[in-house]
Amino acid sequence: MASLVPLKEKKLMEVKLGELPSWILMRDFTPKGIAGAFQRGYDRYYNKYINVRKGSISGVNMILAAYVLFSYCISYKELRSEEA
Repeated sequence: MASLVPLKEKKLMEVKLGELPSWILMRDFTPKGIAGAFQRGYDRYYNKYINVRKGSISGVNMILAAYVLFSYCISYKELRSEEA
């Protein structure tokens, strides 16, 4: 059965592997389009983990863990040279 949703409106997880190249070419890669994608991602994250009624510390912990991992990746070369 054919999909009734146009390819351009599908989410990434709904796109079949054969449709992936044409789906990628339909994306908006202008600065405004990329900024909009980041804004949508931030809004999804914020509404799912931060802006909830019975929230927990998990949303903030994920940001902290990402920061620690990013900092470690940045300083890996320096840490590696101090070891020897």
